[in-house]
Amino acid sequence: MKHTVTLANGAVVPALGQGTWYLGENRAQRQQEIEGIRQGIAAGMTLIDTAEMYGSGAAEDMLGEALSTEDRSKLYLVSKVLPGNAGGKRMRRSLMGSLERMGQQYLDLYLYHWRGNYSLEETVSGLEELRAEGLIKAWGVSNFDIDDMEELWEIPEGRNCQVNQVLYHTGSRGIEYSLLPWMRKNQVALMAYCPLAQAGSLRSGLFSNKTLQSIAEAHHATVPQILLAWNIRDGHTIAIPRSSRAEHTLANAGADQITLSPEELQAIDRVYPKPTRKEYLDMQ
Repeated sequence: MKHTVTLANGAVVPALGQGTWYLGENRAQRQQEIEGIRQGIAAGMTLIDTAEMYGSGAAEDMLGEALSTEDRSKLYLVSKVLPGNAGGKRMRRSLMGSLERMGQQYLDLYLYHWRGNYSLEETVSGLEELRAEGLIKAWGVSNFDIDDMEELWEIPEGRNCQVNQVLYHTGSRGIEYSLLPWMRKNQVALMAYCPLAQAGSLRSGLFSNKTLQSIAEAHHATVPQILLAWNIRDGHTIAIPRSSRAEHTLANAGADQITLSPEELQAIDRVYPKPTRKEYLDMQ
């Protein structure tokens, strides 16, 4: 991958990874999904994101089979703990369940999926214990807004957070007002889920926008590829598009070869402008 992101701990990861939300839930599509994951890895999309919540472990189980033939040293594996499991002994049990389903000895990154009833202090303490044991190499959070991040930063070990995974795509730029600048200042990488707005379903007209179509034509690319290239344009964002088919995964990987010009970025800003005020954190 030409585009990479360097985390605060020095880890270098591809800017384009693979998401697995909704994968593993249809047995009839399992082999198709496994092939998509493997071809994505071969194309350089070696960062793979999943969660214990996805299909109640079905996505992790599918990944276990998909990754069984891969060189672990070349992968960067990410999973997430549910809020109800993010404290006490429950966190360790959740992690061990994820590792067992995926056939792994450790995770590269473990994320707190969203805030629940456990105190941040207890969750951070649990994550740090897992890191000290070598069961995870690093940890981060997901769906944290700026107030959450500021609270996390008040905990000394909270500053070991490497990533905040939130929804971010061309049609949903609210985080650029305050959350994203805060993350840049404090060296917390952005991991963007739904970078294609769930195939455009989260933002009507996104895939048919004339400006995006014109830019795509200029690059001999597709609108989804332009959306991904836009997402990873700054060197600090990891996009994790999901695909259940190898051809779509490889098309996503092709976005790594696209660099948008300043003029093209300005044209996108005109049709999908930057926020001018604080907005609620978008989660759908």
